[in-house]
Amino acid sequence: MLEVHRTHQAKIHNHSQVEDSLDRHGWSASKLWNVANYHSRQRWDEIGEIPDHGDLKDELKTHNKYNGLHSQSSQRVLEELAEAFNSWYGSDDERDNPPGYRKENYYDSEGRRVHEEHPRSTVTWKQNGIKHDAKNNRVRLSKGANHKEHPKAWEYILVEYETRPGVTVENLQQVRAVYDRAKGQWELHLVCKDEIETPAAPGEETVGIDLGICNFAAVAYSTEDADLYPGNRLKQDGYYFPKEIAKCDDSGSERATRLHAKWSERRTHFFHSLAKHIVEKCIERDVGRINVGTLAGVREDDNGESKNWGKHGNLDLHGWAFDRFTNILGYKAKVEGIEVVEVSERDTSKTCCVCGREDESQRVERGLYVCEEHDDAFNADVNGAENIRLNINNTSNSESSVSLGEDRSTGWLAQPGVYLYDLSSGFQPQEQVVDSKP
Repeated sequence: MLEVHRTHQAKIHNHSQVEDSLDRHGWSASKLWNVANYHSRQRWDEIGEIPDHGDLKDELKTHNKYNGLHSQSSQRVLEELAEAFNSWYGSDDERDNPPGYRKENYYDSEGRRVHEEHPRSTVTWKQNGIKHDAKNNRVRLSKGANHKEHPKAWEYILVEYETRPGVTVENLQQVRAVYDRAKGQWELHLVCKDEIETPAAPGEETVGIDLGICNFAAVAYSTEDADLYPGNRLKQDGYYFPKEIAKCDDSGSERATRLHAKWSERRTHFFHSLAKHIVEKCIERDVGRINVGTLAGVREDDNGESKNWGKHGNLDLHGWAFDRFTNILGYKAKVEGIEVVEVSERDTSKTCCVCGREDESQRVERGLYVCEEHDDAFNADVNGAENIRLNINNTSNSESSVSLGEDRSTGWLAQPGVYLYDLSSGFQPQEQVVDSKP
């Protein structure tokens, strides 16, 4: 059995009755974020260290703003802030800034800022703060101590919700109250735990995936079939959104927040679409295992120093969450009975997958691999993906030495299928240009 978590979006029926309470908790979440942010910045300035969420909890659990939410809800705010600081600290992009304060600026007709307010942040309730009435589609959400101004019977927010037809809300694990700025109202995201039976693997074939910068993924199926998935859409977004965000007067402004959210949504959609597309092709090809090259050390060289991939390469590398994609692929593959295994990428880019000759100079350009042993030229990323499929660094893998040296066609290595990403239609094959010359 496979344990999965599903998130169901729900409309709030009694919105007018709970709006004020949700507003207060959304503002409290922003205030706690700002207090913890200030505390983290002080620690960074004083000792050069960023406190994790455990340290923040120990420092702030007696703070008045911590009591604006249920204890588990406050902990979640601190976890999100710690994650944001860690992401900034690990960034190679010097343009990145630490997480900002949560505030909304308001301007007069002449563009002058007149005042600022705390925005309505998302509030998360975990199991200890939830009581679910599945029969009547209601959920009781515990209030923060600062908002329990009513008698005991009103120490919670009673929300009536409606999901789309056919959705059954069971095994509720989390409730998130999310404010929709466009609609000017709150909605609920209900996170439920479910168990599904994992099917048998579609077959026994193995696929290799090489993740990279120019081509986000190169996929080698069997010994005569490969696909490339260029990362052009990610690169375009990676250049467009930072420029638009930089035009904003304030990094915490409403427009900057919308741009960050839109950028994140498009990146997430790309990862899910790509993972789904690859898994579907694996099912068609009776694949039971996917080898993904591990990118451990992709940012550092052998001496632990940051690698220099060039101005644009560094920005691209930072913007692409390879680990996140691998996690999404692993989940979607496991649902279909396919195993995803991370394997070492060591020497896969400089080893010929046809004859096994190892020579770093054979990769003459970023996208071209030339083997002097048998005078063949083919796509360098596909060569790496095939070596990952063969798992050449695993001496116990018998297949890694079987296909090397075989009398194999190399046409698929030189001209793999190419799939381009479109926001509306997903991954579509690139139009092939046929050369009619003899």
